[in-house]
Amino acid sequence: MDLKLQNKVVLVTGGTGGIGTAIVKGFLAEGAKVAFSSTSQSKIDALIPTLGAAEGQVAGFVADMNKEEDIRNFVENAKAHFGTIDVVVPNAGYEGKAHPVQDMTLELFEQTYMLNVFAVMLTMKYAAPTLLEKKSGSVVVVASAAAYEPTAGNSAYVSSKYAVAGLTKCIALELGPAGIHVNYVCPGPVDTPMMLRIEKDFFGDTMTHEEAMAMLAGTYAMDKRYAKPEEVANAVLYLASEVSSHTAGMGMHVDSKVSAAS
Repeated sequence: MDLKLQNKVVLVTGGTGGIGTAIVKGFLAEGAKVAFSSTSQSKIDALIPTLGAAEGQVAGFVADMNKEEDIRNFVENAKAHFGTIDVVVPNAGYEGKAHPVQDMTLELFEQTYMLNVFAVMLTMKYAAPTLLEKKSGSVVVVASAAAYEPTAGNSAYVSSKYAVAGLTKCIALELGPAGIHVNYVCPGPVDTPMMLRIEKDFFGDTMTHEEAMAMLAGTYAMDKRYAKPEEVANAVLYLASEVSSHTAGMGMHVDSKVSAAS
């Protein structure tokens, strides 16, 4: 199937993380041009030679998604570099810290919401004028299965994902009349360094990685494993493409569990 992504200009935040790198690679394989953000130049310099991209097909930009100025500069610099914007993928996120509510702090809540909600909103804010001018394009937010499945002790992360799902649905209604389709993906646990940090946060040293995965993925409908980053990337590519142009405000599950159990 031709996803019609050839030569489209794609913005990906958090492009050097586990899911972000898979998304960058997926778009490049489809012939798109990709601008991605990262927290450091060293990460960008390490990633680009591994991508197998054609000359001029990919560019990395240092940006702190905790800072509105950095987000604005990333979007503006990426547009200046490639000349336009066609697809926006707010992917950067933060797993937060697991605490019961009596031990939660406002600082931890704010930190989680900044990356998982406010940075997503700001990325769309600064990219939207270009998409509206073109009257075409797409936005795919990387949310989480946590947007539908609460977890005791993880209120900051879970509520931030509920919030970003609602935010994305609102923006889908705002931009849809201009021909811009906006959706989000909802991965369950994904085999990335972030998932290892989550295991450590929840279980400490009481479980091995294999034991934690068996517990968290043991009830899945299919393979009893975490999702691969590439499986999440494939969902993003589909929702970003013209193939899904009649789809708006949808949360696509990539979890082998939640959507079957809901």
